[in-house]
Amino acid sequence: MMADITYKSKINRIRSFALSLVFIGFGIMYIGLLFKSTEWLMILFMIFGTLAIIFSTVVYFWIGLLSTRAIPIICPTCEKPTKMLGRVDACMHCKQPLTLDKNLEGKEFDESYNSKKKKSPK
Repeated sequence: MMADITYKSKINRIRSFALSLVFIGFGIMYIGLLFKSTEWLMILFMIFGTLAIIFSTVVYFWIGLLSTRAIPIICPTCEKPTKMLGRVDACMHCKQPLTLDKNLEGKEFDESYNSKKKKSPK
């Protein structure tokens, strides 16, 4: 049995990043409220906060497009539907390492297998 599995699904990782951008944007805007007496500084913080939220929207749109191209599979461990991006990924539910590449079955999970430089394990 595998010990502590700490892998995360790429789709969930990118969605978490986009969500954190929303909160970071709101935080930046709230910091801007501390500078009410210096109007230009407050406006600058408001603009940066708004840009963070807009960038979050772009990331959500991008991951939505990637999600439509992801391969839907059933996780062999938890038997729930999940999506795979790349040669190796992790289940969205149980974080089990997954691969559809027969050459990678039984190998240690390494996300570098998804890069074009590292084609196959030795």
